[in-house]
Amino acid sequence: MRIRFGTAIIVTSIVLVAALTFTGVSSHNETVPVAGATVDIDPGVADTATFAGGCFWCMEPPYDRVEGVAATISGFSGGHVSNPSYEDVTSGGTGHTEAVQVIFDKTQVDYEHLLYVYWRNVDPLDDGGQFCDRGDYYRPVIFVHNDEQRSKAEASKQALIDEERFDEPIVVPVESFDSFYAAEEYHQNFYQKNPGHYNRYREACGRDARLTELWGEEANP
Repeated sequence: MRIRFGTAIIVTSIVLVAALTFTGVSSHNETVPVAGATVDIDPGVADTATFAGGCFWCMEPPYDRVEGVAATISGFSGGHVSNPSYEDVTSGGTGHTEAVQVIFDKTQVDYEHLLYVYWRNVDPLDDGGQFCDRGDYYRPVIFVHNDEQRSKAEASKQALIDEERFDEPIVVPVESFDSFYAAEEYHQNFYQKNPGHYNRYREACGRDARLTELWGEEANP
């Protein structure tokens, strides 16, 4: 994935705006470089989902593996400060949380499947951060772009509650999407650029161990 940087990328709920932030994408069918491959994405079938699940480095890989996902972007959502830097967000006070924005072909993968992937990559019982990462900027959130996404997100949450899988309440909120700011370029595809660092961090943070404890064989699909 290649993203234009230098000025803040503010992604609104208009799918076309999100799709056009990628180098090489126009209003016609074009190829989008994603993880070493090219994916054809037509803005007419493109859709956008935004999820916060703790460290955004760790939320890109599960979505990059999903057929129909054209690209993932690490960034910040849910805050009240324009164009925050990583340092601004992690120092507190901006109201943002680390999030990943998923650009997908809605004819190949539906939003319900993206929700399934989301739940099984987070600790839904923890709203004080995720895994070893603590603080509001690591809190889990499903940011919905429209009423249809809200309905599906709330239904997926209720389905988990009805399963009575957990002894503790599910505390992940469903919130309206407002804006999204892409993080600095070195954060994008970090797991591919710096696999050693990424894998050491992920293991030390206990993310996979906790996911397996929560979700068993369903963890990290």
